[in-house]
Amino acid sequence: MPASIHKFAEQESYDHVIVDADDGKAIGTLRVKPSTVLWKPRGAKSDKPWFSVDLIELTEWIKQKDHKVSR
Repeated sequence: MPASIHKFAEQESYDHVIVDADDGKAIGTLRVKPSTVLWKPRGAKSDKPWFSVDLIELTEWIKQKDHKVSR
């Protein structure tokens, strides 16, 4: 079959709004990119940079069994 002249463009990132389970208000946005995960808390000014972690560092953190989770 010949190659198509058209294709679907992939997104550069995917944004997920994280909401509080109790009141449904947004607490921030998680942006997933091919090489990093970014976080911006709700209310952060648009010119403020996102907090980031590379996927290798995130993977190592996820594998740890003795870390406490806090908000």
